[in-house]
Amino acid sequence: MTSIPKISASPIGRGLLRLPRRLLRLPNALLRGLLAIVRAAFGRGRPEAHAVARARIVLCMLVFAGAYLAIAGRLAILASAPEGAVARRIVATDAVASARPDIVDRNGLVLATDVKSASLYGEPRRLIDVDEAVEALTAVLPDLDANELRQRLSTDRGFIWLRRDITPQQQREIHNLGLPGIGFMTENRRIYPGGTLGAHVLGSTNIDNQGIAGIEKWVDTRGLADLHLAGFASDRQQEPVELALDLRVQHVLRDELFAAKEKFKAIAAAGTVVDVRTGEIVAMASLPDFDANDPARSLDPKNLNRLTTGVFEMGSTFKALTFAMALDSGRYTINSTLDARGALSFGRFRISDYHAENRVLTLPEVFLFSSNIGTAKMALSLGVDAHKAFLAKTGQLDRLRTELPESAMPIVPKRWGEVNTATIAFGHGLAVAPLQAVMAVNALVNGGTLIPPTFLKRTREEALAAGTPVISPKTSAQMRYLLRLNAEKGSAKKVNVPGFYAGGKTGTAEKVINGRYSKTKLLTTFTGVFPMDNPQYLVLVMLDEPQAVEGTYGYATAGWNAAPTTGKIISRIGPMLGIMPRTEVPPAESLLANTTLARAQ
Repeated sequence: MTSIPKISASPIGRGLLRLPRRLLRLPNALLRGLLAIVRAAFGRGRPEAHAVARARIVLCMLVFAGAYLAIAGRLAILASAPEGAVARRIVATDAVASARPDIVDRNGLVLATDVKSASLYGEPRRLIDVDEAVEALTAVLPDLDANELRQRLSTDRGFIWLRRDITPQQQREIHNLGLPGIGFMTENRRIYPGGTLGAHVLGSTNIDNQGIAGIEKWVDTRGLADLHLAGFASDRQQEPVELALDLRVQHVLRDELFAAKEKFKAIAAAGTVVDVRTGEIVAMASLPDFDANDPARSLDPKNLNRLTTGVFEMGSTFKALTFAMALDSGRYTINSTLDARGALSFGRFRISDYHAENRVLTLPEVFLFSSNIGTAKMALSLGVDAHKAFLAKTGQLDRLRTELPESAMPIVPKRWGEVNTATIAFGHGLAVAPLQAVMAVNALVNGGTLIPPTFLKRTREEALAAGTPVISPKTSAQMRYLLRLNAEKGSAKKVNVPGFYAGGKTGTAEKVINGRYSKTKLLTTFTGVFPMDNPQYLVLVMLDEPQAVEGTYGYATAGWNAAPTTGKIISRIGPMLGIMPRTEVPPAESLLANTTLARAQ
């Protein structure tokens, strides 16, 4: 008996076993017919020779027909794929702008988002006429360098970028040219609807939609960069990043800073609004600024963020820290007195008062008259080590870390002696990022807790968990009294807008020019807090080299420019933040009786 060969034992049989699984889904009748042909082809059941030959021919036809159908199907899939899909697979290892999460303000308003944009690429291997392609492309994109383009298109590469982010009109014109080997790829492009609003905070992305500055860079450090590399950041299914910024307050802050910069002819202006209870940064602006949609302008040194990247001697704003240190030590009380009848001398250095009273001053008077002599004497009586320890405890001697990667290291004296303590006590000789000083002043009024500032939304409970006690609630109440008293009777009168119960401290620092302090180039600051009986928000305003103008009577100090600017900001943002003006406010002395603003509030 002739043995019947097994199907799986022959090459044809092995090929049949690898047929697509779709054959298994054929109707039963067709499947039975196919199996009959297979049996006949291999002579199963001893059919006639001509029947076997005919069955084998039919089987070969079916195999070739299946192969051709598979090829045709594959070609149909490639033909129907979106333009650029093939090239996208070719350049799987090349950078393609991936999607990023939206960035929104505390109320859900979009600050940064992605839009789809076309990018132009070339496949030099597929080009028929390089010169024709160069001539046609430079006609639509005249800023392309023709020689460089010709050189790049003459290579044997499979893919090259020609221009990222082209306009829809340019895409239509190039498409109509019908150039083989020239195509488009849809990418994500970052846009900032607010333009200049919050540009320093938001930062920017590069051409591949990867964060390179500001919050955008911070987002990448939180895992988005890894998702990009793994290819999992190509869709929009990402949770928005919620910032503490309030776009309404941001607009008001920038608007008033811009008006002040123009009015007082300053070379720059900066400011921030911070929630003293949580450390949330509700608004931040630094002028000159830039449109976030044009990140190249952020590289201009004039456009740096002066609040985090710059360091400055903060002037009399630092006196508030000295007073808090003295009161918290227990050596001084609100009823203490200091002799301000003569200048302090340290060799060839002399410390005097801008508006000298030449008499013994009470501690509140030292604050109201902003006496350099009285403030320096308080710091010196506590000692250099105690002074350094307090400034370190309040975060003034180390780099401030926030979500923004851009931060500056404070400039601290290498050799810190008594003369350094004397000058630093009233704001000269130590340069810090302004946001550092803001953090410390927050602690002076919020019950005594130093809370690291943040650009992200944060609850009060989270803030207290991150905070550190630096002064007692009693000292905090005394500082609120001094700041409010200064608005009623001292240099901060112009921040005393009706109904908001604000307080604050002026600061006027002489800038160092060619190694010497200049009497004409000033940096003026004002730190305002409201409402003082239950502090909620701090507003800092800085003006760089303001000038005396009509109505300032020849003065260019902070009380005449930074203070009134702060008052205007408070009156506009108060209602936005839920703080309405009151018809009656208590006197400053009532704050001394309220020492219950504890850290747990």
